[in-house]
Amino acid sequence: MSTPNTITAIATARGQAALAIVRTSGPAAIDVVDRCFRGADLAAQDSHTAHVGYLLDEEGAEIDQVVVTLFRAPRSATGEDVVEVSCHGGDFAPQLVLESLIAHGARMAEPGEFTQRAFLNGKMDLAQAEAVADLIHASSSMAHRVSVQHLRGRYSDRLDALREELLELCAFVELELDFAEEDVDFADLDRLRTLLDNAASLLEELLSTTQTGEKLRDGVRVVIGGRPNAGKSTLLNALVGRDRAIVSPTPGTTRDEIEAEAEIDGLRYRFVDTAGLRDTSDQIEAEGVRRAERSIQEADVLLYVYDLALGLDSEEIAFLRDVTASEPQLAALVVGNKEDLVDDVPVAEIDAIPATMLCAERGVDDAEEVKPLTEWLTETVTDRLSRSDASAVVMNQRHRQHLQDALDAVRSAQQALDAGVSGDMLTLDLRAALHELGAITGEITNEDVLDQIFSRFCIGK
Repeated sequence: MSTPNTITAIATARGQAALAIVRTSGPAAIDVVDRCFRGADLAAQDSHTAHVGYLLDEEGAEIDQVVVTLFRAPRSATGEDVVEVSCHGGDFAPQLVLESLIAHGARMAEPGEFTQRAFLNGKMDLAQAEAVADLIHASSSMAHRVSVQHLRGRYSDRLDALREELLELCAFVELELDFAEEDVDFADLDRLRTLLDNAASLLEELLSTTQTGEKLRDGVRVVIGGRPNAGKSTLLNALVGRDRAIVSPTPGTTRDEIEAEAEIDGLRYRFVDTAGLRDTSDQIEAEGVRRAERSIQEADVLLYVYDLALGLDSEEIAFLRDVTASEPQLAALVVGNKEDLVDDVPVAEIDAIPATMLCAERGVDDAEEVKPLTEWLTETVTDRLSRSDASAVVMNQRHRQHLQDALDAVRSAQQALDAGVSGDMLTLDLRAALHELGAITGEITNEDVLDQIFSRFCIGK
């Protein structure tokens, strides 16, 4: 007996573990599990109850002793009847349980189909559904914090409040249009301007967080630059706590970018070791230098490393001044390395660029050595991002585009109002803004968009 509207999948990761969960959802979920469960009569059991028994295969042989938990509609994650079978972990038992459930009528779930059903059944809006994926893929505690706030609906509440203001605007304008033939003005133009200004300000505030959201989602890109043999690769290894880059006294060893990650005070940093900056006739090394220069231009943070015994030459000083002048948003730190080999040599100071000194080689075995550097990162980057209102941070590229389009529509409405354009044209702009906001939370969407969003989810979620 096939029940195509009832889906099943393993909801836990593969590999050795004490337990695994196989989740089933749909109108026949309880019936499907009951057919291959030897224990309590599941059809007669209350919602939110757990039952111990044996899960059987298609031939009636015991697969595993399991715990079956019932969640009857609508009090479930998907809004449908949901049954979770907890079996022993590993790769074998959960797969046998899954095969048995499919043999007894369920079908294999598509990626993200459980969450998609939760959205379609009104258990969460689309922004919250996407927050589920963000939460699963969160790579730092700060990204996790933002995802949780979005999942709880705080971000959606902001968007709903904004939509309510725009709906109020539409009501004002359309009421006036209804009575246009009677030459009656209902709309308070000053109030309309105030509401439009408030809507634009809220949209601008949300859009201003997109760079923060990108850093939380993708990590902060920290490029380590400097001359050959300054100790860049050693510093990378010290910052990530392992031998990620090859260290050699031979200049030009690093010819391509080497990237490694580390979490510092709740934020993920992507450290990039680059080729030493110098003129060279070696074509491969020269390409590495060009890539290093390009990487610095794309960085969020620059750690410029130099050998304290050699000091910074005039070309390096000019380079740093040019970089910080052309990239004002770039946070830069000058790092004087090999402190253990010099006596009473002050660290170089270049304009307003901060500086520190250390011994990267000691830092490989002693994290305290690089603590001044990590503290600077925390003060300069982590603390600033952590002060952001988690409920207002935009991490999703799809949301960013819809918010920008909504802001463009609101600005168009502002211009239309100032120009005395007819109310029906003003209404078109307001409706366009409402459409864009509705596309974020799912009030307005289409099947293609949903398929694209939920296809990024893992199976079982």
